[in-house]
Amino acid sequence: MRWTVHGDGKTINPGAVVAPEERLSWGRTIGIGMQHVIAMFGATLLVPTLTGFPVNTTLLFSGLGTILFLLITRNRLPSYLGSSFAFIAPLMATQAEGISVQIGGVLVAGLTLSAIGVVVKVAGKRVIDAVMPPTVTGAIVALIGLNLAPTAAKNFGDQPLVAAVTLCAILVATVAGRGMIARLGILIGVITGWVFAAVTGNLAEGTAETIRQAAWFGLPTFHSPEFKISAILVTLPVIIVLVAENVGHVKAVSAMTGRDLDDLAGDALIADGLATTLAGGFGGSGTTTYAENVGVMAATKVYSTAAYWVAALTAIMLAFVPKFGALIFTIPIGVLGGATIVLYGLIGMLGVRIWQDNQVNFNDPVNLTAAAVALVAGIGNLTLTVFGIELEGIAWGSAGIIVIYPILRWLYLHIGEGRLAGRFS
Repeated sequence: MRWTVHGDGKTINPGAVVAPEERLSWGRTIGIGMQHVIAMFGATLLVPTLTGFPVNTTLLFSGLGTILFLLITRNRLPSYLGSSFAFIAPLMATQAEGISVQIGGVLVAGLTLSAIGVVVKVAGKRVIDAVMPPTVTGAIVALIGLNLAPTAAKNFGDQPLVAAVTLCAILVATVAGRGMIARLGILIGVITGWVFAAVTGNLAEGTAETIRQAAWFGLPTFHSPEFKISAILVTLPVIIVLVAENVGHVKAVSAMTGRDLDDLAGDALIADGLATTLAGGFGGSGTTTYAENVGVMAATKVYSTAAYWVAALTAIMLAFVPKFGALIFTIPIGVLGGATIVLYGLIGMLGVRIWQDNQVNFNDPVNLTAAAVALVAGIGNLTLTVFGIELEGIAWGSAGIIVIYPILRWLYLHIGEGRLAGRFS
């Protein structure tokens, strides 16, 4: 819990960086910590806004989860744990079951992620590459995002003008904006859409009164988990995304700081898993390491974990302001529609990016057919009941490609053209 003051605590020399175990003066560290709060704010709050989860509770456990992450990684890996977008799809799919059933799935996903982290810590990152090659990982990430495309389209159609204004604001801020404006594109779009809805009379009746009656100080709302196998099976595929995001975060920080931090991959997975478990145990959404905050580090050259302690403590304090949560829940359906058109698509394209970054060859019939089946099952939301348990597209698409891919690869190498190619090579 001690940080060495970098230089004079005021300036950073050209080419230098403030390392994780260093800090600037506390005044500057607090200022940078507030930037991290701004960076994580829009994304962290959007997940409970879309899923109906308590905003203040989710904010509380994002702050507590960040502290847990910093402790487990021994202040060597700077990161903020915010709400994971990957949980949106399963939480929306199980919304009719109620929040207790939903957080039961979140809790089990967190425990499973921690178990994977233990395996990675013992065996090394190669175990992930063996079970989930890029073809599989990319398909699962893509179908998780694109599974909710019909929901986004429906919300957009309910208030098309409000949704269109929100969407345009997001696109302009993200593409034409610079620095922090570009990174806060979603938040800027949501605020713009809300203001437009207020001016045009598209806010829900009694919105002002709802905000006025909310207290300035109060305890977050807590819930107890309930475990239902169908909800758990729909939620578990999210682990694929969390593994990819955490391992990717380790690689990104390693590259920026010039340090080999691969030994922290297992710790990062354990920490995020425990943070997600903690959130799921009391009514918060699952967490993940945030790329938004990586952008702040890249811009400031400050990788001090002290700044993340400031951000985490700030989030915890805001969680005890019910008026803030009431304001978030006044966001109209059209604004959500405009935002989710972008968000769900971005998650889907992240899967494509995984394929691209790893140069997955779709001339290979195994890659092509396995990914094709998984995507259609997920996007089409294939829903079947097995032994009385109703499973939807995310579960079928994810489980399907994990099982089908190695079988198809074996058939191709031992019976199909792969065997013939081997003979004549």
